[in-house]
Amino acid sequence: MGLGGCIILIAVGAILTFATDWDMQGVNLDLVGIILMIVGLIGVTTFSSIARRRRVMVPPASTTVVETDRRRDGYSDGYGV
Repeated sequence: MGLGGCIILIAVGAILTFATDWDMQGVNLDLVGIILMIVGLIGVTTFSSIARRRRVMVPPASTTVVETDRRRDGYSDGYGV
């Protein structure tokens, strides 16, 4: 379940808890709404902690530049002496 699913759970739980006045025999809709909101909050915190771990920036490995002397004409200083 992603972040969107967790937010939907929180919204549905809030609607069931605060915006409805339905009476169902054997079901307490206020309690169901609170449970849905708690599960949604747990999902949001879990998702954010996983996303934070994925975003760890690793610096790129620095490459070492090695200059080699590629002159093969016998001159050591380039002036012909």
